[in-house]
Amino acid sequence: MSSAPITLSDLAHVHTLADLLAWRAAVTPDAEAYRQHDAQAGGWMSWSWGETRRQVSRWRAALAASGLSAGARVGILVPNGLDHVCMDLAALSLGMVPVPMHAVDNPQSVAYILSDSDAELLLVDTTSRWQSIAGAGLHLGALKQVVVQQADAPAEATAAQQPAAVVPRETWLTAGAGAAQADAPAPTADTLAAIVYTSGTTGKPKGVMLTHGNVVANIKAVLQRFVVTSQDVLLSFLPLSHTFERTVGYYLPIAAGATVVYARSVALLQEDLLQVRPTVLVSVPRIYERIHTKVQETMHQQPGWKQGLMKAAERVGWRRFLASQGRGQARLLDGLAWQVLQPLVAQKVLGAFGGRLRMAIAGGAPLGDSVARFYLGLGMTLLQGYGMTETSPVVSCNTPDDNDPASVGRPLPGVQVRIGENNELLVAGPTVMQGYWKRPEDTQRVLEADGWLHTGDQARLTDGRLYIVGRIKDIIVTSTGEKIAPSDLELAIQGDPLFAQVLVIGEQRPFLGVLAVVEPTVWQQAARAAGIPPDALDSDAARQLALRRIVRQVSSFPSYAVPKQVRLFIDPWTIDAGLMTPTLKLKRPALMRHHQADVDSIYARR
Repeated sequence: MSSAPITLSDLAHVHTLADLLAWRAAVTPDAEAYRQHDAQAGGWMSWSWGETRRQVSRWRAALAASGLSAGARVGILVPNGLDHVCMDLAALSLGMVPVPMHAVDNPQSVAYILSDSDAELLLVDTTSRWQSIAGAGLHLGALKQVVVQQADAPAEATAAQQPAAVVPRETWLTAGAGAAQADAPAPTADTLAAIVYTSGTTGKPKGVMLTHGNVVANIKAVLQRFVVTSQDVLLSFLPLSHTFERTVGYYLPIAAGATVVYARSVALLQEDLLQVRPTVLVSVPRIYERIHTKVQETMHQQPGWKQGLMKAAERVGWRRFLASQGRGQARLLDGLAWQVLQPLVAQKVLGAFGGRLRMAIAGGAPLGDSVARFYLGLGMTLLQGYGMTETSPVVSCNTPDDNDPASVGRPLPGVQVRIGENNELLVAGPTVMQGYWKRPEDTQRVLEADGWLHTGDQARLTDGRLYIVGRIKDIIVTSTGEKIAPSDLELAIQGDPLFAQVLVIGEQRPFLGVLAVVEPTVWQQAARAAGIPPDALDSDAARQLALRRIVRQVSSFPSYAVPKQVRLFIDPWTIDAGLMTPTLKLKRPALMRHHQADVDSIYARR
């Protein structure tokens, strides 16, 4: 089997994602496509491209027999794996519209997405999960059928407004195999390929409408920058509801013929890295940060000479990296030093990723300078890029031979960028979304009539490179790549009279935290009722009491927008203290400095 990289001419006749799978299965039918762990068998199971296409055909038949028409929305709420792939590709081949959702999201958020998208069929992991969604209290009148992977609880009758029939996956697939198949119109480049929900400024997710043409254009553009071949192995652990993983970690490997291995869980990710030994890794910064933190903690416990070796490896390796990029010069003895430091230090650290990683891609959120320098210095080919769900998603990226970690690289071929008013980055091209589902006003606010998309990010272009310098809108981007409007959360939390002032934090952090000033009278009453001394604001009991009330206030938000930690204060934030503006708006940077110790304690490793 050839391992030559795919060219644009190879994909000349591919215009839809359905075309993509059909072409790949015809070109390399026996090559390994997917691998996932089977807990019952106690090992990894593998599927070729030919087998995958046959599985997709089985799902396609069942979906066609469900009575849905082209354009129907199909909700997918299962962990990464072959079932997700089969339902997605089956729906796409019939001109239906997948609505991928976070597998760990809360029932209220899922119910909102199902209701807003008018989803007619849902694939969900368990019966109990479906029951919690049905019990969220939202009208799901469009939903006709719920297919469950695992019937872990008796199927209870749903309320009158939730008339969907619940059926086990195998029953559904078997029924579809025996049904007569009617011809379905083939999707075109203009057919919707997904409605991907992303957080909006109203606190409710917005559905981004992406076509087959949008996504295929992004795949073709990315493949002009990165060499990915049939010899590559990717370990997939970012949720397939994340557009970054969806395009770069799912559809692009189909085009390249690479193997995708589905990780068992984030908890077992370190073990899976060592077993799978991926050659390409697609991740948000949090994974790189986690391993970096673990290395730093380990080194602090080592003798001084070992710490010195680590620092020397980073310094020498960084100089060598800059020299390789034409932005610096290595010292005379750096080559000789690296022959010692590479096996003693770098090889052992990077071995945590499996030992054969040739390219690591970080996207979804900014990667800290110290983390980027650490990995690049140790010899990892770590590449950052920029994108958003609304652009399918990749706008720009660095490449192995053109890598400036301070930037997000150069725009992809076919993607146009320019700097607008207030240094806002604007993007145009075939990868830009069609708009927000059922939100024409929101669409008009960000998408100009001539196709230019307002990103809300401030940027500069220097020598063809794109640098993100800030955000026009006050949006928090966590280290897992989720985007949250803090003002919406703060307003919701302040709906509880206990909280007089609230600041939500979490920029480039793994989760959200809250700094809150309590209303003294309400706090005293709540504390006495819970048996907590009123002056014990910094106690675990007080924080847990406050956190429970916060979680109750934000129950309608997505799970990633629910704060995990809180710190409480009795003294209000004032104008005189420089913590508020004359118009009574919180000064976020000033508050972060004022409470730096509290912020650090929220994110201290436990």
